[in-house]
Amino acid sequence: MYDFLLSPEALALRTEVREFVKTVPRQLLLDMDADRVQFPKDFLAEAGRRNLMGCRYPKEWGGRGLDWVSTVMVMEEIGTLGYIMACTFGVGAELVCDAIIRHGTDAQKEKYVKPLLKGEIFAAECLTEPRGGSDFFGTTTRAEDRGDHFILNGQKRFIVGGEGADYFLVYARTEFDPKVKSHKALTCFIVDRSAGVEVEYLYGLMGCRGGGAARIVFRDVVVPRENIVGELHGGYAVFNTMMIPERLGTAAMTIGAARPALEVATGYTTRRKAFGQEIARFQGVSFQVAEAAMLLDACRSMAYTTSRAVDSGVPENEIRRLVSESKKFITESCQKVVHNSMQVMGGIGYTNVFPVERIFRDVRLASIWTGSNEVMSLIIASEWYRKYMEDRASATTRNCEDDAAEAFALEEKIYE
Repeated sequence: MYDFLLSPEALALRTEVREFVKTVPRQLLLDMDADRVQFPKDFLAEAGRRNLMGCRYPKEWGGRGLDWVSTVMVMEEIGTLGYIMACTFGVGAELVCDAIIRHGTDAQKEKYVKPLLKGEIFAAECLTEPRGGSDFFGTTTRAEDRGDHFILNGQKRFIVGGEGADYFLVYARTEFDPKVKSHKALTCFIVDRSAGVEVEYLYGLMGCRGGGAARIVFRDVVVPRENIVGELHGGYAVFNTMMIPERLGTAAMTIGAARPALEVATGYTTRRKAFGQEIARFQGVSFQVAEAAMLLDACRSMAYTTSRAVDSGVPENEIRRLVSESKKFITESCQKVVHNSMQVMGGIGYTNVFPVERIFRDVRLASIWTGSNEVMSLIIASEWYRKYMEDRASATTRNCEDDAAEAFALEEKIYE
């Protein structure tokens, strides 16, 4: 942990989070992985009671008035319980609440944010639809304007927390003129679990079980007009800001989820003997542990740098690139961390005698959800080229292309 980047308040909060993590029953984690528990309500309720959720939000709405650096710390620590624990912790408090805090009304914050951060109610975010995941603007869920309310029809799937949620953050099409661009046709709503909201917990997941991953069907659901988050047809603005907590939060929690695998593997390799000595003495083992430790530190560096950039008000386009880089690099690097950890443990690491096999299954989700890593690459490339062209046009940096012996042999620089 990078203690030197944390404020005294954040360091005190970390102690609180670690104490909370110690109290979570081992049996809960086992029951969730076995699908005997479909959603950890008691876990979230206790986190709320301890005022551990949404630490970066204003105190008046139930937060602690801290920053993104503190949030990254909290998400890592919660992640050590398991990736799905951090997912359920973050979906309501770090995603849904973020949208309402940034774009909602005071009445919405009072009704939906305060009780959630107290652990009294739960929420889920509804993005993915059966016809596509990354194609967010191709949503077919519809909300028809009836004056003081909307009639919502459609369905969403793979909704983490859907099984336990009391309300949902739902994006739906509200402008049906095909000539209107999709980013001006969607609206974000708060939808209470009510008549017409059908929730089915049905997915047989490889990992990350027990998080209430559900398919949600909306059949003629009445949504009050005051439940619009932001502006009518303004769903894009909400979605755009949501990508920071979606992807930076995912990155931070993945660090926490991978950390125990390396800790378990490190302990194992200092005790397991082969050929008369601890296997940690063999370079084939210790070098894999060293690589994993290096990757975890690099991941933290990127997560904290990006969170500091968000806190500092860095321009939006640069934040998009940094957040996308963080999500891609950290999730893929942490999967390598867990891979190395299992590899140095040999066959026993592939069994449920140690938790590494569960961690291996769980972190595979990290590079898929909240925007696949292929989408992250598209964003990174787009923003990188945009920034390159801006820098070249401004001529504020050295043109290093000229620093070659034959740099001005223009007849050799053929581009078409």
